[in-house]
Amino acid sequence: MRWTRYILICLGLATLAGCAGYRLGPSNGLAPGEKSVEVFPFANRTLEPRLTDAVTTQIRKELVRDGTYRLNSTDDADIVVTGALVDYERRELTVTSRDTLTAKDFRLSLVAEVTATDRLSGRKILNERVTGHTIIRVGTDLVSSERQALPLLAQDLARNVTALLADGSW
Repeated sequence: MRWTRYILICLGLATLAGCAGYRLGPSNGLAPGEKSVEVFPFANRTLEPRLTDAVTTQIRKELVRDGTYRLNSTDDADIVVTGALVDYERRELTVTSRDTLTAKDFRLSLVAEVTATDRLSGRKILNERVTGHTIIRVGTDLVSSERQALPLLAQDLARNVTALLADGSW
């Protein structure tokens, strides 16, 4: 009986010690929604059309979902996010079993140069290349498969951009 009590106390202490560094809310020290962000449409420097709208929309949605910042569409936001889509790449992952030249699955990658600037001080708080990925299975039409995967690709890129903004140590 004594050992059972001792073991339960040790397990309880170990559980509490595991949660010692956990904090609720944004990890950058700000209160949720304390600062506002304005996202400008990204420039498209790739040869792939229709990327700009999907990426900008997904970044705005992800910022709202995350809740660290308020989304602002006027000219008085605390942080201004701009960027350019600089690379779009399609790589073969798997091939068909009967024809090694015909790809079955592709990995799509989209690279953006993202800049976030503090409007008041003009200081760049984020200036990085961010990558988003998704995998597509090609049916009869590669173009249609890519078009359907575009929101997923933009969403992954948006998640990565939002994580850098929300968890940044700046």
